[in-house]
Amino acid sequence: MKSVLPRRHLVLSVAALGATALLPACGGGGGGGFVPLVPNVVQSAQGKPELSVFVEAVNAADLNATLQGSGPYTVFAPTNDAFSALLRELGLTKDALLANKPLLTTVLKYHVLSGTVRKSDIPLGKAIVPLAGGFFKIEAEGSALKVTDGRNRVTNVISTDGAALNGVMHTVDRVLLPANQDIVQTAQATPSLSILVEAVVAAGLVETLKGPGPYTVFAPTNNAFVALLAELGLTKDALLADTALLAKVLTYHVLPARVLKAEIPLNTPVATVQGQTIVVNGSLQVIDQRGRSSGIAATDIFNTNGVVHVIDKVLLPS
Repeated sequence: MKSVLPRRHLVLSVAALGATALLPACGGGGGGGFVPLVPNVVQSAQGKPELSVFVEAVNAADLNATLQGSGPYTVFAPTNDAFSALLRELGLTKDALLANKPLLTTVLKYHVLSGTVRKSDIPLGKAIVPLAGGFFKIEAEGSALKVTDGRNRVTNVISTDGAALNGVMHTVDRVLLPANQDIVQTAQATPSLSILVEAVVAAGLVETLKGPGPYTVFAPTNNAFVALLAELGLTKDALLADTALLAKVLTYHVLPARVLKAEIPLNTPVATVQGQTIVVNGSLQVIDQRGRSSGIAATDIFNTNGVVHVIDKVLLPS
């Protein structure tokens, strides 16, 4: 008898473990059947009441099967409050948003990365490319993480590293949106860059800077152009009329790649579209070929075809 009881207990324990591993799914969304103890990213969202609108959106965009696939995926899931704020921002009803499948699909895929990116793996300050294309960045402010999307809107990451069978889920308090303006449109919408826009038009560079790129533009302010005119002893009309000089100077402000602030190679010559190099030092000053330095007044203004950094002095090639 002493040898039989332990074996019977062992059989019962194995049976109990087998039954636990095959617990049926609850709440729908997976087509019924059985699910493992660790849910996939969709099932994980289904278990959180504050993500119910996100789950509705995933279903409406027909992304359920994709996000329940093998992945792995990293999902930045917006809360219900985030969707409510988006509807107010866009002037839409929830039904209208859910009915616009192309828009919904693009927006949702902008929240999904290929691969598993846990909090400790996030490349802070660098471009992150989601399934929808485009890019966004995540930066740390103390212990908090903030996302800057393609429209330069800032979102807070309110929870991280939600484990899923096919990846990981982070929760955000604002719906991320991809960029909807190119470099030229961004400059046109910025009053302090109006002379730069005039110069780009005069030099015939509009179509180039509206092209796919990607580009990085060091954009001089109006005050920077005023200082340049005084330095060169020119009027604005004279500068804009010299299209050859203007094109040479403007293309010297453009890099043939997307380079965010955190990606700038410091104290290293960087080739411009014009051909000559600039150097950005450790104080984030841009040094041109004449040894003149320009401060960077604003960084990482995102666009559909690159990024803009605003500078306070016009750069000059040799």
